[in-house]
Amino acid sequence: MENYPAEWEADVVLRDGGTAHLRPIVPADAEALSKMHEAQSPESVYLRFFAPLPRLPKRDLDRFVTVDYRDRVAMIMLVGSDIIGVGRFDKISATSAEVAFNIADAHQGRGIGSILLEHLAAAARDLGIRKFTAEVLPQNRPMLQVFQAAGYEVSRGFDDGVVAVNFDIDPTARSIEVQASREHRAEALSVRTVLHPTSVVVIGASRKRKSTGHLLIRNITSAKFTGDLWVVHPEADQIAGVQAYPSLGDLPGKADLAVIAVPAESATEVVQECAAHGVKAVLVISSGFAETGDEGAELQRRMVATSRAYGMRVVGPNSFGLVNEAADVSLNASLAPFLPDSGSLGLFSQSGALGTALLSAAKNRGLGISTFVSAGNRADMSGNDVLQYWEEDPDTKTVGLYLESIGNPRKFSRIARRVSRVKPIIVIKSDLTGRELPPGHIVRTSSLAPNTLDQVLGQAGVIRADTIHQLFDLAQVFSTQSLPAGRRVGVIGNSAAMATLLVQRSRSEGLHVEAEPVSLHPEVDAERFRTELDAMYARDDIDSVIVTFTPSAGAEEAEIAAHLSEAAARSQKTTVACFLGIHGVKDELTTYLTDDEGARVSRTVPSYVGPEDAVWALARATDYSRWRAADHGRFLEIEDLDDKGVRSIIESALSDARPGTPVRLERSDTRALLSCYGIEVLPYITAASVEEGLAAAEEIGYPVALKAVTNVLRHRMELGGVRLNIDSPEELREDFTAIQRIIRQVIGDSDPLVDVQTMAPHGVPCVIRAGEDPLLGPLLSFSLAGDTTELLGDVSHRVAPLTDREAGDMIKSIKASPRLFGYRGLPPMNIDPLGNVLERLSVLVERHPQIRELVIHPMVATETEGHVLSARIDLLLDPTRIDSTRRLLS
Repeated sequence: MENYPAEWEADVVLRDGGTAHLRPIVPADAEALSKMHEAQSPESVYLRFFAPLPRLPKRDLDRFVTVDYRDRVAMIMLVGSDIIGVGRFDKISATSAEVAFNIADAHQGRGIGSILLEHLAAAARDLGIRKFTAEVLPQNRPMLQVFQAAGYEVSRGFDDGVVAVNFDIDPTARSIEVQASREHRAEALSVRTVLHPTSVVVIGASRKRKSTGHLLIRNITSAKFTGDLWVVHPEADQIAGVQAYPSLGDLPGKADLAVIAVPAESATEVVQECAAHGVKAVLVISSGFAETGDEGAELQRRMVATSRAYGMRVVGPNSFGLVNEAADVSLNASLAPFLPDSGSLGLFSQSGALGTALLSAAKNRGLGISTFVSAGNRADMSGNDVLQYWEEDPDTKTVGLYLESIGNPRKFSRIARRVSRVKPIIVIKSDLTGRELPPGHIVRTSSLAPNTLDQVLGQAGVIRADTIHQLFDLAQVFSTQSLPAGRRVGVIGNSAAMATLLVQRSRSEGLHVEAEPVSLHPEVDAERFRTELDAMYARDDIDSVIVTFTPSAGAEEAEIAAHLSEAAARSQKTTVACFLGIHGVKDELTTYLTDDEGARVSRTVPSYVGPEDAVWALARATDYSRWRAADHGRFLEIEDLDDKGVRSIIESALSDARPGTPVRLERSDTRALLSCYGIEVLPYITAASVEEGLAAAEEIGYPVALKAVTNVLRHRMELGGVRLNIDSPEELREDFTAIQRIIRQVIGDSDPLVDVQTMAPHGVPCVIRAGEDPLLGPLLSFSLAGDTTELLGDVSHRVAPLTDREAGDMIKSIKASPRLFGYRGLPPMNIDPLGNVLERLSVLVERHPQIRELVIHPMVATETEGHVLSARIDLLLDPTRIDSTRRLLS
């Protein structure tokens, strides 16, 4: 259909965890809309139309389903082919529209109105509309609540028996917070539906013992699943001792979770059958989808679209399975024939093979898990979804993720930023830019350096591990120990060489070894070791303890281990150990205590094969503890941000733009746009001749700087494109002529232009970039100006929005930052103006995704203030931000 805005389509998660499909209305929806209307109660019809209307007249029906997607917009929400909600707006002025909703009676209370409002508001903003109005009957409290609870500043008026509602639809801090909270609750609940089934059906199992389906059934039964387990098979009476039924319609009840192991080409048909029989979620073990090529990708797309349209979540395809060790569930719907014990570690893996390795490593180290999810091709349920669940799950204390790709890194960062404040997140990921993907993973790519997302993860408090080995080294600390209170470490053992190695390694990892290490005789007896342990734990200048013991003719290792576990448990200081022959979380280093409520609890000291592993894990746990305890600052709250002015400049510049083609903003418009956000560019006048240059200098006042108006030479002092500290007409005449000559030689411009600019005070020139990255969304970068910085990649990156603390950390984190703080006797510069500009730009690019790239080059930091000397802005007509101001499954 002409002008149909396909980009407005979305799959969404409802308040109860179910899914639905949202899209713009089309004329072919007339019959479904009429069906929905006729199923409504008389009261619902009256609240929507202010009159009894048992059937929609054809004229009205045609008008409702025929819109132009500009002045008249309508969106519907569907489950299957049934419309369960409608939202629409009609333009009443250039910047305002009247909005209305109608939610099916059978689906009231599922949050449909709130989601429709978010999507309508996003579409309206795309069309230049900034305000919604609505007329609502006073008794229609649910609809009034939708407006009030959305987080906008709503004004009401009462006239002629109707409540008139008005509100601006620009996102506010409150509306963004409300949206994130609703998204979190809905997605957490949708994952809970998958991980806490009360009934499971396996589809596609054969009677062959070595088949995938047969193995799945055996694993589910051996784990003693607490719910009902059924099998669908057209011929067998039972498989692996479990009752089989010919079809889903023959089951004795509804299945919460369907485990599918059928060929890929049959999967969509099976999913449709699951939808018809009320299945809530599907786990697709089968392969043969996107990992095999375009044909498989299309099969995968159809299967997922069908599942979401009927309210079901999909794990997989090409999944290794999922596990929930909770006592009231006990589900092993995976291909793993063995499981770790129940514990507090949540594991997520995209790779099936690596999923096996993760479970095996956890079991070998004695680490218990709470849940395990293998996403396979990650066609629907992702690590972001499972993080939402783990944030609420009381059984999960630590999160471990193996990620082959991140489909929505901005959302991951946003969620992780919140989860990391209460639970540590450890991530293994080799390539984070989207350029090196395993088969079956379809994500956007970023041109940024590979370390960019490392910095973004660090901003969110996420801990990066390079290997599975490191993930579990760190998980051992988090699963058994309290967080380190500080960086001060004590070292004790019966090997002087090992003690020296531990001290050196600790210092290289950023830990502080201020207390003299206690190096006992190799054949020390148990009582002496115990006395020294107690003395070390009693010290106030030690936050964590590293203990090493090498067996000898002296004390028995088991005796020392018992003393250590008891002393560590009593002190509650973070402790790691290196005991030969003990690797992981083992009984030998476990003691049992009675807690305040009289319950018997275990306390274990984790042991490592080598000192490097122990120190690395302790150092990363300490870094995380300090991040979690730190004040992360506050987001910018400034009244002088003129978003209307910014929108006007952007819309004017993009009025004739072509989709996908960047538009360079005129320099005068760039200055005006930055001024809307309180950022002023140092005055300059562009001159085409020496005479104009002299006049400009007289107007501005000497001393001045001259800069070539061409990207090739503009910041290249070494190529003669910049001349500084010109304090006389004679000097200006000479330098102006020289720059014009160089421009003609380098780029062949017969009419070269030169900027005459106020000379900034002496300081440190810096470069600030902000804009929309295809993978990460609104991103900021900071560095010092100069070739050395560019060659060495000494650049810091953060995603927007930034707090004041994050802006400051961004500046301090580059390796060349000492130049800003008094390096080698230089005066320290005032970095507050730099931080303020970073904060303002983070809000700017967060609110205006059309800004593809904004570059301030340079901004000079001086001892007292900062000066923006030059800036450029590139715009893009059709930005497609992954994590936008509307909730959707991506």
